[in-house]
Amino acid sequence: MKVPVLDNGGQWTHREWRVLRDLGAETRIVPNTVPFDELDADGVVLSGGALSLEGSTAPLGRIDEWVGTVSVPVLAICVGHQFLARTFGGRVGRSPSPEFGSVDLTVDRPEHPMFMDLPRQLRVWSSHNDQVVVPPPGWEVLAHSTVCPVQAMAHPTRTIWGVQFHPEVEHSEGGREIFRHFLDACRR
Repeated sequence: MKVPVLDNGGQWTHREWRVLRDLGAETRIVPNTVPFDELDADGVVLSGGALSLEGSTAPLGRIDEWVGTVSVPVLAICVGHQFLARTFGGRVGRSPSPEFGSVDLTVDRPEHPMFMDLPRQLRVWSSHNDQVVVPPPGWEVLAHSTVCPVQAMAHPTRTIWGVQFHPEVEHSEGGREIFRHFLDACRR
């Protein structure tokens, strides 16, 4: 199964690649400027990154050219998550209290495939100034933290998931399981 990581300049992009590789996916890190038809992908991970999308309409490489119509599963992390929100009609803004380090995550939709068989409370690693303030219309909010109301979200009909936190970091409880669940979705 081929699942490339599109690099949005994140500090842990190599960790996303490594987790995918360790879970048996054929993966590689590619620039976010690569057109989708050149990816040959069964699923795609959009990495995190330091770019601020607050009040911006700037593209994230070429992702906006295909993410609205792609039929393969997408897992978006940090700025990738924020980009999904903005692209699908949500809103990104400055967090009233940025999260850096360990964060207590509450899973609101434990029955969703992303969080299947995971505890309702997880300790995860976060690193963000901006966050999704309003999710896209119709999207499900799957998890939140004390200061971030949309820590995880999902498209209502397609396998497009976004997380504000970093499941690829060793300190994130349930992180590998989230990647495993994503890879299960890529196999369908």
